[in-house]
Amino acid sequence: MPPPGSSPRLHRVAPAPGPNVFLCLIAFRLVNALVVRTFFQPDEFFQALEPAWQVAFGKDQGAWLTWEWRHQLRSSLHPLLFAAVYKISDYLAILLSLSPATRANLLITGPKGLQAVVAATGDFYTWKLASRIYGEDSRGAWATLIATVLNPWQWFCSTRTFSNSLETTLTVFALEFWPWKWSADIKSGNDRKNSSEKAPAEAHAILLGYELIYSSASMPDAKICYSLRKCLCLAALACILRPTNIIIWATLAGFAWFQCCWDQRKTLIREVLLCGLAILAVSAGADRLFYGFWTFPPLRFLYFNIAQGLAVFYGSNDLHYYLSQGFLLLLTTLVPFAATGLYYTLKTRTSTASDKLQTIIRVQLATTCIVMPFILSIVSHKEVRFIYPLLPSLHILAAPRLVQKFWPALESSSHVHTPTRLLLIFLILVNVAIATYTSYFHAAGPLNVLTYLRRQHEAHSSVNRVEEYPTFQTSSTPETGITAGFLMPCHSTPWRSHLVYPSIDAWALSCEPPIDMNKTQKAVYRDEADQFYDDPNQFLREHMGGGLRHLPRRPSYITGSRQLVSDDNPTLHEWPDYLIFFAQLEPTMRSLIRGSSYGECWRTWNTPWHDDWRRSGDIVVWCLDPAEQDTWRSDTHRRAQENREIQFERILTSFKNEAARQQKRGWKSLVSSFRSWSMSPSSFSFTSLKRSTLSIFSSHSHWPWKKRSRLDMFLANFRRGNSWHDWVPSWPEWLGGPTAKKISKRERELWS
Repeated sequence: MPPPGSSPRLHRVAPAPGPNVFLCLIAFRLVNALVVRTFFQPDEFFQALEPAWQVAFGKDQGAWLTWEWRHQLRSSLHPLLFAAVYKISDYLAILLSLSPATRANLLITGPKGLQAVVAATGDFYTWKLASRIYGEDSRGAWATLIATVLNPWQWFCSTRTFSNSLETTLTVFALEFWPWKWSADIKSGNDRKNSSEKAPAEAHAILLGYELIYSSASMPDAKICYSLRKCLCLAALACILRPTNIIIWATLAGFAWFQCCWDQRKTLIREVLLCGLAILAVSAGADRLFYGFWTFPPLRFLYFNIAQGLAVFYGSNDLHYYLSQGFLLLLTTLVPFAATGLYYTLKTRTSTASDKLQTIIRVQLATTCIVMPFILSIVSHKEVRFIYPLLPSLHILAAPRLVQKFWPALESSSHVHTPTRLLLIFLILVNVAIATYTSYFHAAGPLNVLTYLRRQHEAHSSVNRVEEYPTFQTSSTPETGITAGFLMPCHSTPWRSHLVYPSIDAWALSCEPPIDMNKTQKAVYRDEADQFYDDPNQFLREHMGGGLRHLPRRPSYITGSRQLVSDDNPTLHEWPDYLIFFAQLEPTMRSLIRGSSYGECWRTWNTPWHDDWRRSGDIVVWCLDPAEQDTWRSDTHRRAQENREIQFERILTSFKNEAARQQKRGWKSLVSSFRSWSMSPSSFSFTSLKRSTLSIFSSHSHWPWKKRSRLDMFLANFRRGNSWHDWVPSWPEWLGGPTAKKISKRERELWS
């Protein structure tokens, strides 16, 4: 085992072919993408899927473009990927004559499939980069891959359609092609010149009759140059998506600049200009088609978020956020291994030539993992997603510590390593528990409620469901669907990417930032969602058509007419068929619109806790349709009855078990009495024998001479659902009458 400060010369294991690993990762991430059914942040939908929906289906199909797209802060390259997926999915739905519900599920699942492939690619090239450092068949490479697969953050975030997820994949993909050998050449310029004069020139190729002679010091190798171009193109794409990604490449370019020769520096400058300009041209052309005019989103991104400080409008964090929270969320149980890996990597000094390149790669990755959070900490608005591209490097740096800690325990069968094995099992179970909770339970309501609205639309829409497609509405009869209003903090749910049907007329509270305002105006600015939660009563009176006096009596899909709202006031909303809000707002809404036709028709569990008080509790849906309200009340009553039956069965089982234990104790007492009499007849007591015999027979609740026991009366009352006042007052007598001084703990739990 190597000492902590030495370079990790990890032992080799049997190699596995790369394509098989990649296919397994794709299958794993596809399952990952389908399993994750919770809501994380609105950027997952509003920075990718909403603009992609508009590109694929047109501007009249209900996509919600946020202010970032209206002010050209985002590159259109990312949404174009999902727009292609939408077009392919829509074409397959038409070709296969799928039902509207099946087609909607296909449109929702398509982007997840693409993102799963992107995530699997990132995992694969993380393993490839680790293989470059530790060896292709080394334990360090496999430890990196296992850490990547078992990481809860990677499970939770990698298959979501964030630009940060694609940025992370592009970054680790590009790192695999970075010319690390340039940084390994640390000789001075004179030493390189002398060595190049002594080294014989070698002919590599003859092209069109001309002999090209390459010198290893005077000209870069063609293979390295080709690899550099691929790296820089991928890096440029990552920087176009997220301009902050340039910090990573500026750090690596700085290492290469100071450690390579002048010829390599010239090559680096030339390739940066060529690849950068090529990607910029592609991005500019795509943005010209998307926005309709020439624009440069990265520059506008920096202007709005840095110069105008609009990022602070969405929250500010402490200076130590990335150190105290960011790395903890990224790594969870890997934090101690990554921290020690960073420390020993920066402390390591190579002593052999074979470890030189591997050590330099690790040192540069570790430096990047420190420089990027340090620079981003200067900006007030911080999110863990901003340092997400560092996660593959952190996995690679943590791998030697993982192998050093756990491999001896896995390799040996000695009981000495049992605590280490238990620790490994505990860490894996913690990761699985976190991934399960975040995938199924935390903030699951926002996606469930949109599924409910789609089903209600399919049930109430007026147009033939087989012929309804958002891209082609050739019917002369306009479709009428449901209307929905979201009284929630802005962007609390996905939008058209999950509503799907363009005829679902929905609105939600907005949160536009204070653009082009001075500091005084920004200090007192309140967006629409803030105004609502500041005073719901005043907001509903001023911003709802008809205020609180004129509320609709029947849903629009029954009456065939909708409440018209003047276009002169864009902040005025119509009262919808369905009102959606979080449960913490339910008492307020009951008091404000009591006596109206609105009533609860559905609710879904969201999360046991939330850091935003406005998003606490279930998600509640109120509707105007009395039939739906009656159906929901009957379903609620049925579920309550089922829960009562389950509770009854549990109590009955407890009583039976208690009776069996009493009978068993009675037999034991009787046997012990006979034993004591046989051993010492003089000490035998007929009183104890009588008590033991009676305790056996008293455990049986049904005897021929008993008409009806107290237990039967209690169970009958419980089945009828009578109030507890009907039978609770008699329980002390049933348990033993006035002489029963004490009640067992188990009996108290049953009655509570």
